[in-house]
Amino acid sequence: MLTARSSVRLRLPARTPVRAVAAAGVAVSFLLLAGCGGGGGDARPTAAATPTATADNFGCLSPEQARTGSVTFRSASGQDVEAFTAGTGHTALVLTHQADGDVCQWVPHAMELAQDGYRVVAVDSAGDDVNEVTAAVRYARSKGAAKVLLVGASKGATAVLEAAGSITPPVDAVVSLSAPLSYGTLDAASVVPKLAMPVFYMASDLDSDFADAARQLHKDTKKAKENDLTIVDGTNHGVSMLNDETNYTKVKDFLKKYGS
Repeated sequence: MLTARSSVRLRLPARTPVRAVAAAGVAVSFLLLAGCGGGGGDARPTAAATPTATADNFGCLSPEQARTGSVTFRSASGQDVEAFTAGTGHTALVLTHQADGDVCQWVPHAMELAQDGYRVVAVDSAGDDVNEVTAAVRYARSKGAAKVLLVGASKGATAVLEAAGSITPPVDAVVSLSAPLSYGTLDAASVVPKLAMPVFYMASDLDSDFADAARQLHKDTKKAKENDLTIVDGTNHGVSMLNDETNYTKVKDFLKKYGS
């Protein structure tokens, strides 16, 4: 089975971003100060409500984007999931990035898709992929999303395919860009035969291992309402396939069809 693109074959351990450590330090300091303040001996520190604004720029956001779009919400496993959000539509898109990148891979597309009327939640994965995707769907629905579609690239595509098999209520559609059959503990191959929602697969013909994986996943996706496969020219992988406007239009047409 495929495990990763040649340049990213090793599965990296879950990371704890420096920004998260710093944020935790600030939170602790705040609680200590609050405990030392006036108001009597009955004061008790309270847990911060989630989701919370973190004002994290992820190394790529403008100050305004960080202020309005950087959020943290809790997964079922107890992990704080960091994400960038944009848009206010009633259809949400949950975007997941490749193993060799982070949320910044998706930010330009997230901004454009938000302008198209979608509520976008781009996850900055720390390695607990399926739980992160599930938490992002729950977050989007808590903000009023009536429909949710998943869009993943490479490892992120494997994650959304697997997550789609367990999220309830089911998501409305899934887009897979260059998904390997499996990646680390992720296993799309065992899940896609059960998927009933529309699924769109895309891979580049000269990105040969991943094109083969897309063909196999497409073949095994037997119950889906719609099961599309697009093999495009070239070597582009994952998010970079969307640099071609023809490819991007095909993805956006699929999103519009099931997100409207």
